[in-house]
Amino acid sequence: QIKDSATLTRDVLEQHFSDLKGTLKKLLDERLLSLLQEVDVIEQESIKPLDECQKLIEHGVSTAEDLLREGESAVDGDVGQQNEKLCNFTKKALHIQLDSLPEVPSLVDVPCLSAQLDDCLLTILKNQIFRHGTVASRPPVQLEEFVEKPGGILVRWCKVDDDFTAQDYRLQYRKSTASHFEDVYVGPETEFIVLHIDPHVDYQFRVCARGDGRQEWSPWSVPQTGRTTLVPHEWTTGLEGYSLSSRRNIALRNDSQSCGVLYSKAPTYFCGQTLTFRQVPFGIETVGQPDRRDSLGVCVEQRNGDDSLQRDKAVCISTNGAVFVNGKEMTNQLPAVTSGSTVTFDMEVVQLGPCSNEGGNFKLRVTISSNNREVVFDWVLDQCCGSLYFGCSFSYPGWKVLVF
Repeated sequence: QIKDSATLTRDVLEQHFSDLKGTLKKLLDERLLSLLQEVDVIEQESIKPLDECQKLIEHGVSTAEDLLREGESAVDGDVGQQNEKLCNFTKKALHIQLDSLPEVPSLVDVPCLSAQLDDCLLTILKNQIFRHGTVASRPPVQLEEFVEKPGGILVRWCKVDDDFTAQDYRLQYRKSTASHFEDVYVGPETEFIVLHIDPHVDYQFRVCARGDGRQEWSPWSVPQTGRTTLVPHEWTTGLEGYSLSSRRNIALRNDSQSCGVLYSKAPTYFCGQTLTFRQVPFGIETVGQPDRRDSLGVCVEQRNGDDSLQRDKAVCISTNGAVFVNGKEMTNQLPAVTSGSTVTFDMEVVQLGPCSNEGGNFKLRVTISSNNREVVFDWVLDQCCGSLYFGCSFSYPGWKVLVF
């Protein structure tokens, strides 16, 4: 592990600094080009009026030289032509202003280009570069525990660096046969249930953290392998009033007029586990219209013909928060089920008397939780139950329930 992680760290550092050097060179080249373009623009704009002034002066000098040669020719001619040439010369000289010059800018007004290069940039870059990057001997957060769930794994992690203050955590996973990790959770919690896990298949997990007020993530934890042997909870297919997701763990009450109880495909809930129902928002209406006969719960057996789990050999909660045990409503009530609500069932066995194939008194300690409140009661049955069915019933469309 030490050699492999050291080799990987060297590769990461070399690649990062190679990319950094390439980026810095590109930025410096772009800045140099921009400054050179500024020099070109200033030079062209400043030299243009001076060039025009020079052309005017050269034109005036040329005209004066021509006039001077014409005057010399008039003086040197014979007397007959001399008067005519002098007259023409005089007229021409009067029309040419030899004593005027174009306005020439003073020397202080003429641009004199220079480059100002502050050497402190090198000092700033040097200080930043010497502080850039760190090498950690161990990540500040590590995976702590894997708990099997039906079709999922509850992953827990913890900080191992007391000086590190975490703002968020980032959990990734992949199948053991896959080449790339993918994000499955980002947030402040230190545990997360990863669903859609195939039973008896190894998955690798890793976690990292982001320090308080920082943008970059810490190094990844040591990858660890988890698996579940529990088959996923599934709703049974074929009931007209409900539509199921591809994995059959989400049930949507549709517009069908048919109603009844939608049961699980098999009795996959075992005592000692936690069964969770989550109301998933659907469409514009976040939940369907509630009805006093609505129910979410568990039962000993499937029974066709019922329109609710508010019956014997079943415990359930209605969407208005009422709790029913064997068809009787309890005095204690939980909050109403709304969009995003999570309802959990936990059960443990408390046996009364012997349990045989012929049956016997059998008691389960049941805890139902909803919206940070819970009720605890004993559920007495006339038979041993190693596993239970779960089910739901809704009178109106729009309810969408995930089970795990």
